[in-house]
Amino acid sequence: MTSTDTNIPARLDRLPWSAWHWRVVIALGVAWMLDGLEVTLVGSFGSILERPETLGLTATDVGLAGSLYIAGAVIGALVFGRMADVWGRKKLFLVTLAVYMLATLATGFSTETWFFLLCRFATGLGIGGEYAAINSAIDELMPARVRGRVSLAINGSFWLGAALGAGLSLLVLDEALIPVEWGWRLGFILGAVLAIAIALVRRDVPESPRWLLTHGRIQAAEDIVADIERRVHRQYGILPAVPVAAGVSMGWRAPPRLAEIMQVLLHTYRRRSVVALALMVSQAFFYNAIFFTYALVLTRFYAVPDTLVGLYIFPFALGNVLGPLLLGPLFDRIGRRKMIALTYVLAGIGLALTGWAFMAGLLDARSQALCWSLVFFLASAAASSAYLTVSEVFPLEMRALAISLFYAVGTGAGGLAGPLLFGALIETGERWAVVAGYGLGALLVIAAGLIALRYGVDAERRALEDIAPALTGRR
Repeated sequence: MTSTDTNIPARLDRLPWSAWHWRVVIALGVAWMLDGLEVTLVGSFGSILERPETLGLTATDVGLAGSLYIAGAVIGALVFGRMADVWGRKKLFLVTLAVYMLATLATGFSTETWFFLLCRFATGLGIGGEYAAINSAIDELMPARVRGRVSLAINGSFWLGAALGAGLSLLVLDEALIPVEWGWRLGFILGAVLAIAIALVRRDVPESPRWLLTHGRIQAAEDIVADIERRVHRQYGILPAVPVAAGVSMGWRAPPRLAEIMQVLLHTYRRRSVVALALMVSQAFFYNAIFFTYALVLTRFYAVPDTLVGLYIFPFALGNVLGPLLLGPLFDRIGRRKMIALTYVLAGIGLALTGWAFMAGLLDARSQALCWSLVFFLASAAASSAYLTVSEVFPLEMRALAISLFYAVGTGAGGLAGPLLFGALIETGERWAVVAGYGLGALLVIAAGLIALRYGVDAERRALEDIAPALTGRR
């Protein structure tokens, strides 16, 4: 193990927001847009794929497709998360994008149920890897004072992809334009085309200087930071001074082994691990259970034509996009713990009230969509804060793996069970069965919010190395 004193983290944190930061955010943030696109396409195509002239899926098959997508994301996060810590952020966010592109392209050519399900699993592999590599890179490149709002906004961009998927579904499912047996295929193929465009933009995003430092590549880290400073200097002129005594000790060491990682998670940062797990499990169940079966609720209980499901995604997506954008700055100003608790608890209460109104028959398709928009205005910020929490409270050398571990455990517990459970509940045709699932989701997120309030970390406006010193470093 070797280490050196460096002020590179402080140099990155003191930079004013610039055009360079915007380029990085756009290039990397589209990962969540792809996820939103995929989830929405399958949700919007759910009823279409049940038709004999397409794939002839059952409601259970649609739920299984969602669960297999999540299973792939879990495995992809674990495999690619470890690789992102060992090989670097940049290599992995290019590799995972390629996996996604090929898998979603293959989905468009599915002719049998088993092959469609296999492609959904493979698509999830790529998306899961994206979560680990990109959350790490974003946190390590963004200034500390705005890290919260940037992370929430990027995670919330999932819903821009959802809106895109909804609009795309309306186009490709219009039988006056495209035969129904070809429209759904075109939707997935266009997703692959979008991924190609994203790959071209990502090539210019640099490797994380913080990651380079922990792998002994000091000069490479210096060169990247100097180049970033030159770009920002051209926009602003004189840059803010680097704070006095801002140096930290960082350096190369062998990647931490599983035993050391478990020691950090279960002993050194035990309370942080409990908070992270509670946040990830509850938001995964909350989101995946409801959204993967959203189209089925509309078509089964409100008789919405399956070709018009996409229209109801737009208000839902709007609430989800606006939540992180409008509430995100408060996570940096008011603080992480208070805002995480507030958004989780209020989202749970909103879900419970919506379930009650659904059970009482007080809602139609439009008012149901409006209620979901209001609930998920809060829930989107809450879910995004779960990823922010995991990505900033553990040491740099294991950051991507920590993200993938908590994503895998949380999503495996909440995300895999949710779509299957709700698919079965909807299949009963009974409102009380669906509402029971909503009640479970509400209890989970309320409990997670209270745990975060009690044991969370006040990470707002603090350098990553101050929140969790590198395993090679010391303050």
